[in-house]
Amino acid sequence: MVRVPPASRREQRERVLGLLYEADAKGLPASQVIAELPVPPDEFVVDLVEGVGSRADEVDKLIADNAIDWSLARMPVVDRTLLRVATFELLARPDVPTGAVISEAVELAKQYSTDESGRFVNGVLASIAVQVRPAAG
Repeated sequence: MVRVPPASRREQRERVLGLLYEADAKGLPASQVIAELPVPPDEFVVDLVEGVGSRADEVDKLIADNAIDWSLARMPVVDRTLLRVATFELLARPDVPTGAVISEAVELAKQYSTDESGRFVNGVLASIAVQVRPAAG
């Protein structure tokens, strides 16, 4: 039997992005998308996907309050999804350094979204980080 090494955090975040994007596109709760997978994802993936869902109102309010002149509905889906994941991490995953959360989200935005997305995601998350992790800011 071939042993598959555990996925890196970046790969896990990419998986979270894909699952939340799929849930958004299908109009399903993310927990249902996870439940329908033939092989359960890593625990970190499940934690982020379910965490974003369980704290959606709080996460979306923080994003809306810090995305100057941008409504959630107006944002590209990938940007909105990455902001949700990273905001949840900033709120609920103190084990993940602030810089790592922001850097990973920015890199994924550059890879999967528009030319301006990296800068936009960085600015919004930097503002949120100052509010929810003042000691780290």
